[in-house]
Amino acid sequence: MVNTRFGQWLGRLLLVCTLTIPLLLQDSFCLDGSPPAYHFSHGFGSGVNNWLVQIEGGGWCNNVTTCLARKNTRLGSSKAMVKELSFSGILSNKQKFNPDFYDWNRIKVRYCDGSSFTGDVEAVNPATNLHFRGARVFLAIIEDLQAKGMKNAQNAILSGCSAGGLASILHCDKFKSLMPSTTKVKCLSDAGYFINTNDVSGAKHIETFYTEVVATHGSAKNLPSSCTSRLSPGLCFFPQYVVSQIQTPIFFVNAAYDSWQIKNILAPGVADPHGTWHYCKLDITKCSSIQLKTMQDFRLEFLKAISVVGNSLSKGLFIDSCYAHCQTEMQETWLRANSPRLGATTIAKAVGDWFYDRSAFQKIDCPYPCNPTCHNRVFDPNDHLE
Repeated sequence: MVNTRFGQWLGRLLLVCTLTIPLLLQDSFCLDGSPPAYHFSHGFGSGVNNWLVQIEGGGWCNNVTTCLARKNTRLGSSKAMVKELSFSGILSNKQKFNPDFYDWNRIKVRYCDGSSFTGDVEAVNPATNLHFRGARVFLAIIEDLQAKGMKNAQNAILSGCSAGGLASILHCDKFKSLMPSTTKVKCLSDAGYFINTNDVSGAKHIETFYTEVVATHGSAKNLPSSCTSRLSPGLCFFPQYVVSQIQTPIFFVNAAYDSWQIKNILAPGVADPHGTWHYCKLDITKCSSIQLKTMQDFRLEFLKAISVVGNSLSKGLFIDSCYAHCQTEMQETWLRANSPRLGATTIAKAVGDWFYDRSAFQKIDCPYPCNPTCHNRVFDPNDHLE
């Protein structure tokens, strides 16, 4: 269970960054037409020329109705975003809590387009005023950061959590191509390895959903051509069909029992009309033996999907057996005395060693409930699961 008291205490020690609304070009807009935004903590000391660009998560919208539902929220409008945000985990500026990246320039890109920054539709329907311009937002923010010093970067990481973790996969090689050839560039995906598998009813719910996301946002042109030249664009939203072709070094942090995927890919509400999975999705300890067997089968599907990463030393893996989602931005799971470990290694050490070429890291945990260091999420019964 995640210890929220520690998180609340630690929050008083964290750097609080204000919202930046850059002067962006290329008609880059959030869903509602407002300008995109990010939070920026400047590097210092030996880290002044090192840059970490972290993309926020927040799911996707797959049609006009679902995009309208988020249009006026923080996931669709910079007008609804909080002005100040605390940085922790990989974004912390405290050496004790983030030894390898604490003094870097650290940027959190706010997520407001609903397509993992892949959309690009010129036309705007005046009836909805929805802007599908995510790919333009990504390019414009990178240009803005380059103007603020990233063009001189010695080291750079494109990272993200959830939908942002997927964005870091889909844009990894693009990010590398936009940086100087002398910059050491790597990517990090946290909880972004969403897999294509059937739900508990046997339907291809997530495949249909992703196909609709890509069609709604006009994403096909911004997905890796190494994939779209072979498969339908909707499939190219899944990392398992893309990562073997990524040339830039990339590290995957993921739970084999990713709580978002269990709730929304394996057992979405549409596949569980009687709510049989409700309490199991809230708390893995409430799952029946049959449900746990289904989740173990899901883990095997996940491991099969991520096996395409291969054994290249340029690609890293930290696949734990926790019921969790996003582990790099929370101090409790990134680096703390009782953080999740594979062997004796925390996520922070694995990623740091891999980035600085101190040692490669590709480890997959044993099946649940074997790892006592896991911080297994327990959700409030009133939480909206989908």
